[in-house]
Amino acid sequence: MHKKTWLIFSCLAILISGYSIIQYFFMDAHQAGFVKLKLMLNSTLSSFWYIMLYLHIIFGIVALVIGPFTLFSKFREKNINRHRIMGKIYMIGILLGSVSGLYLAFYATGGLVSQLGFGFLSLFWLITASQALAKIKHKNIQAHQKWMIRNYSLTFAAVTLRIWLVLFTVLFGFEHFNLSYTIIAWLCWVPNLIVVEWFIQRKLNRVKHQDNADLQF
Repeated sequence: MHKKTWLIFSCLAILISGYSIIQYFFMDAHQAGFVKLKLMLNSTLSSFWYIMLYLHIIFGIVALVIGPFTLFSKFREKNINRHRIMGKIYMIGILLGSVSGLYLAFYATGGLVSQLGFGFLSLFWLITASQALAKIKHKNIQAHQKWMIRNYSLTFAAVTLRIWLVLFTVLFGFEHFNLSYTIIAWLCWVPNLIVVEWFIQRKLNRVKHQDNADLQF
């Protein structure tokens, strides 16, 4: 990851993480946008739902903030041991964040389409992490890096979700919130995955062209 890209991702990750910490841990969580909406649609939410929500927030923030440091090549090269420690913490964050996210997906606003959107997000979040972990255990560093990039694009859905929410609210207002949220349940992560896949394939093609040029020389 280039330095400018790293700075953008890091700043957005820290901003959203800070906003979530203030909203859920320093202010009244019942007044938080997502919780308030759930209470409007469902007057009672179980204690277990709140536990899973807080697990999802805490470990999602951990993964969101640590992610850019694990992907930044200069940091990784100069801090191998720290990279490994942060990678383990990141994986714990993904495990607990995805499991709690999968539970919360069953209660997503917007019905079945939203539930499927967030459910698949949680599943792919866990699958891409497990693939990244499997590749590094087999010392396949390049494949590990690719799967980590894919995984962080899903982690970054915490940021893109809020960007799309603001945009859809400005364009369509609260009266169409359920429909907007149904679309955003997919829009917050599918384009992320498409973009990083394009980036990975573009990088692979560039390496192949370079190798061919070297052989011809």
